[in-house]
Amino acid sequence: MLDEAMRAIAEQGLAELTMAGLAERLGTSGGHILYYFGSKDRLLLEALRWSEDRLTGERRALLTRRTTVARRLDAFLRLYLPEGPRDARWMLWVELWARAAGNAELAEAQEEFDRAWQEDLERLLLRGVHQGRFLLPEEEVPAAADELLALLDGLSTRVVLGLRGTTREGALETARRAARNALRPAP
Repeated sequence: MLDEAMRAIAEQGLAELTMAGLAERLGTSGGHILYYFGSKDRLLLEALRWSEDRLTGERRALLTRRTTVARRLDAFLRLYLPEGPRDARWMLWVELWARAAGNAELAEAQEEFDRAWQEDLERLLLRGVHQGRFLLPEEEVPAAADELLALLDGLSTRVVLGLRGTTREGALETARRAARNALRPAP
């Protein structure tokens, strides 16, 4: 149900999506959907939570792979970025950002999701610092992670909205270059 809701939100946008229209796609009733979610904002939150839970599993798996920290960082960047314009997962984020300022529950969820990505990236960068792979002082790791995530958010927005011809591949190269500049990989 949440996978289909995610696709419907990506296709139509939350403002245009009706519970009746979603119910028709799911072969159920609008009342049934309202019973479980109560509102579009709640539907958005649950769809995003479902999506982020799946990504958390993927992210944690890539962080424990038996490969170099540089390869794990590259996999992290690839996982973060949208697949392309109107990527369903990222369209949920666009909707969340638009609504979070006026909704405490959505703002709190956004902070929770952001914090999880931040903490995992910090752990990855610290591992690289401890292994001597990144010549970044340990105390600068939180700021470096924060800056990389901010850049990834901006690049992701451009990709998902199809702005100025930004592609996933171009965004990935920009993210890789920024990571190299920020982390100063050991020769």
